[in-house]
Amino acid sequence: MTVPPPDPAGSVRGTGTPTATDPRSATDPRSAASAPTSAAGPPPSGRAEPAPPPGCPAHAYGPGGLIRLYGPEAETDPMGLYERLRAQHGAVAPVLLHGDLPAWLVLGYRENLDVARTPSRFSRDSRHWRLAREGRVAPDHPLAPVVAWQPMCTQVDGREHERLRGAVTDSIDRFDRRGIRRTVTRSAHLLIDRFCVDGRADLVRQFSDHLPMLVMTRLLGMPESYGPKLVDAARDLLKGTETAVASNDYVLRALRRLVARKHASPGQDFASWLIEHPAGLTDDEVEQHLRLVLIAAYETTANLIINMLRMVLTDRRFRADLAGGHMTLPDAMEQVLWDEPPMMTAVGRWATGDTELAGQSIRAGDLLILGLAAGNLDPAIRPDPSVPVHGNRSHLAFSGGPHECPGQDIGRAIADTGVEALLARLPDLRLAVEETELSWVSALMTRHLTALPVEFTPHRPAPEETSPAAAGPAPSRRAELPGEAAGRAGAAVPAAPPRTEAAVAGVPDPLAAGSGRPPLPAAPWWRRAVRWFTGG
Repeated sequence: MTVPPPDPAGSVRGTGTPTATDPRSATDPRSAASAPTSAAGPPPSGRAEPAPPPGCPAHAYGPGGLIRLYGPEAETDPMGLYERLRAQHGAVAPVLLHGDLPAWLVLGYRENLDVARTPSRFSRDSRHWRLAREGRVAPDHPLAPVVAWQPMCTQVDGREHERLRGAVTDSIDRFDRRGIRRTVTRSAHLLIDRFCVDGRADLVRQFSDHLPMLVMTRLLGMPESYGPKLVDAARDLLKGTETAVASNDYVLRALRRLVARKHASPGQDFASWLIEHPAGLTDDEVEQHLRLVLIAAYETTANLIINMLRMVLTDRRFRADLAGGHMTLPDAMEQVLWDEPPMMTAVGRWATGDTELAGQSIRAGDLLILGLAAGNLDPAIRPDPSVPVHGNRSHLAFSGGPHECPGQDIGRAIADTGVEALLARLPDLRLAVEETELSWVSALMTRHLTALPVEFTPHRPAPEETSPAAAGPAPSRRAELPGEAAGRAGAAVPAAPPRTEAAVAGVPDPLAAGSGRPPLPAAPWWRRAVRWFTGG
């Protein structure tokens, strides 16, 4: 199949939705799915029917009666929507994306693996997308930052995929894993210090939304000051909102500045290692892979952290298994990755030729969406979702095949270490609202808690021990938090145990192997976790 090159901007080309109807029969679900939005048209009378009122279930359906995977109706209960689609269509269902663009949602576990593991049939190269080739997709489409072809390992196959992915995995492998955990622990303590005196916190807004970005900016070699704006841009980009393209532009501008600095002053960080890798990545390729790692690692890890915390705070069976030693924290993480994967879907794959999948006829150039959450709950492999799957890593949370997430172990380390640090510092952590009051925000690819309010016994910020190896200026101290002065005067706020890690600033970089710092012994996290779960 001859595939035209992308436009110079690297975006999906097209000027919008055409007005001609699809010549195939509207009785065929694929025909209805492939028809452009205007195919619905006005009724024969020539009078346009009034639009359904907001909240009406009719908004959930598009041309041909196909279900939309976007909008409030689809985002209210995505898992319920997946099960309705499974009951109606089986393991592969025709759906509509933003702008009523047709696609296939893969719901079956085995079918997801089949698509992920056979790039010869289902390519990651979006230049195969028939609708884009026919000019049906506008450059400013909300999904353009995700589906537009870019020079990244996730959007090529074969030798070019091996070249680009090799540069990514080789650079990831240069990190010292214990150094990463030390960085996560220090970053977690920094965040906890900001709310530990209050006795209350929102763990989404004050912890899980910021910990992964604090760590990732450091791993990539970026200033930590970039973090807050990058958090907002990353979330907006993955939601596929009307401002997603602008958010993507902001991220790329920040990364271009980073690459320019690393050319002039390389360091022991991911950006520098990509630049100097023997694969000879261009600056554009380096920037796109930095964007890929930053966005993917942030969103998945932030969701994984808060999903773990919600489960340990609300699921009695979960807490009992941990407290009784029947499950470790890493085992608990795998259970969460089965039940609530941080990414609901993965966009996308494109059929390289006419084929069949689970009884559905797939045309060359059709877009397929991997249903990671739906596949994890496929009744064919999990007839009873309540049965624990502790420690089982065969879930779809990180996809599979040659494009399986290369940084999943770093994401696991950030989530595992961050949750451990929080439970150790706040051993009586408890939910501050009824579980029924918790709410989620969903989009095509993600679903995350809007807030996780908790209560705990107030503590003073933990004192930092100075390290003899810490050369350079002393770390700057943050502003005094509300209640600290009263705590010193009246001793109403107990002091937290001292931290054993080095100061956050003014220490040698612990991330690169061979940094000269001896590895710290593994902390006995399981004892603190047991005390937390048993209330001791």
